[in-house]
Amino acid sequence: MAERAGLSRAAFARRFTALVGEPPMAYLTRWRMTTAARLLRESDTPLAAVAAQAGYGSEFAFAKAFKREYSMAPGGYRRQTRTA
Repeated sequence: MAERAGLSRAAFARRFTALVGEPPMAYLTRWRMTTAARLLRESDTPLAAVAAQAGYGSEFAFAKAFKREYSMAPGGYRRQTRTA
């Protein structure tokens, strides 16, 4: 994205953070987790497919990132939001 904007990565990150309010990678992670949480709540899509749709190359990497963000495993999140 920095290249397309004609900026260095550092300059792009500074400008992005100033405009959006958070660094590019934090924004991307939040967007991916929001997408994944919606899929887990609203569908029966298998976890591997949720991971792929959220942009993760492996179910393990996705589960680790999801747990860091939501303090619970994706399967537990799905069960909890379905019973609530």
